[in-house]
Amino acid sequence: MTFVDEVKNAVTPRAALLVIGVLGLQLLFIASYVGALHKPKPTDVAFGVVAPQQMSRQLVEQLDGLPGGPLDARAVSSESEARAQIMNREIDGALVVAPQGRTTDTLLVASGGGTALVTALERILTEAEASQGRTVSPVDVAPASGEDFNGLSSFYLVVGWCVGGYLCASILAISAGAKPANRQRALIRTGTMALYSIAGGIGGAIVIGPILGALPGSFWGLAGLGALVVFAVGMITLALQALTGIVGIGLAVLIIVVAGNPSAGGAFPLPMLPDFWRAIGPALPPGAGTWAARSIAYFQGNAVTGPLLVLSAWAVAGTAVTLLLSMRRRPEQVPEGGATLAR
Repeated sequence: MTFVDEVKNAVTPRAALLVIGVLGLQLLFIASYVGALHKPKPTDVAFGVVAPQQMSRQLVEQLDGLPGGPLDARAVSSESEARAQIMNREIDGALVVAPQGRTTDTLLVASGGGTALVTALERILTEAEASQGRTVSPVDVAPASGEDFNGLSSFYLVVGWCVGGYLCASILAISAGAKPANRQRALIRTGTMALYSIAGGIGGAIVIGPILGALPGSFWGLAGLGALVVFAVGMITLALQALTGIVGIGLAVLIIVVAGNPSAGGAFPLPMLPDFWRAIGPALPPGAGTWAARSIAYFQGNAVTGPLLVLSAWAVAGTAVTLLLSMRRRPEQVPEGGATLAR
């Protein structure tokens, strides 16, 4: 047998295609992470301005016109309203102009939403104010926990939930073939995924809260979010595997890891990401989960409706596709000899 024949026997055409697919996934991973995170800069950050009426419009225009467009400035009626909008996650910061005769203005920020963005806002406003002979004094409206370095704990918590979701789904699928053989098996896998999701959500909340003390906020709120994240990721993985077989594992990694993680706003909040990643992040489970986890931990549970709807949509779509595809397959038959014919 020649060497070429040995190669053909060792690497089947199907295996070669899978290897090429893995190579493509690897290159996409590098491109996505480096593309999203290699040069973060704030762009169109929602930013409030509290100033006397006679100067408010001019100041908004000045901040809106800063080189590179880092701020999307808008007038806010009062400091209390600015604080409320920050807590509702409608804006990321605000400048409160001091009364006439004083030259130190107040910069309202929220490090619970990501310390990298706070640092960027402090730099931008310090430079802008210095050109007018003024200074800024930062006030953290929603401070990150001292145990939550750079506000990353919520992101890594959600990443852990996502990893658990697609690994559990992959194990359930490949343990008895890459596709669900019938409706009964699909229902069992869905039920198992639901139980695993509840355990994963509660377990993650215990680790991040009572054990490590990394995140404040509602324990059951985080546990419920975790269960939804795990179930959404797990069911979309099962659905992709039902559609494409073992290739579905790679597609799940593409959606959740390659596209979802760098666009989640974890290491750098969404306003600091390039347009493409900023656009897709909120629509993917890691981004929706990270936003909701930070809202629960630092923003009194505000602004979670959208992310929860996104996660629910993934969960419902994954469940529907998995069950519908299983109903199209004929049940396993038992011949006269009694042996089951697996399909």
